[in-house]
Amino acid sequence: MRKADLINKISDKTGIPKVDVLVTLETMFREIKASLAGGENLYIRGFGSFIIKKRAAKIGRNIKKNVAVNIPEHFIPAFKPAKEFVQVIKSADIKQAPKIADDNEEE
Repeated sequence: MRKADLINKISDKTGIPKVDVLVTLETMFREIKASLAGGENLYIRGFGSFIIKKRAAKIGRNIKKNVAVNIPEHFIPAFKPAKEFVQVIKSADIKQAPKIADDNEEE
């Protein structure tokens, strides 16, 4: 499912115009990004948590040049699903793992 499909589905189920759903979703995404960029985690009860994880500094390797590279300490965004969310997925009748669409693929 893509963002456009999600917008269509929400609009159909709620009767809210697609433009309003799009604005709401875009605002939600923007606020999640702003919250994490500001160093604040976001907790949505029953759904999950958008958190910031700290990655320690380490030594990497440039394989082409065979040179050690220092990778500094940095932070990455992560999502941790709530227990209720995990239970819904575990109890779902999923026959196979969903195919992850490549951005270059045309459907």
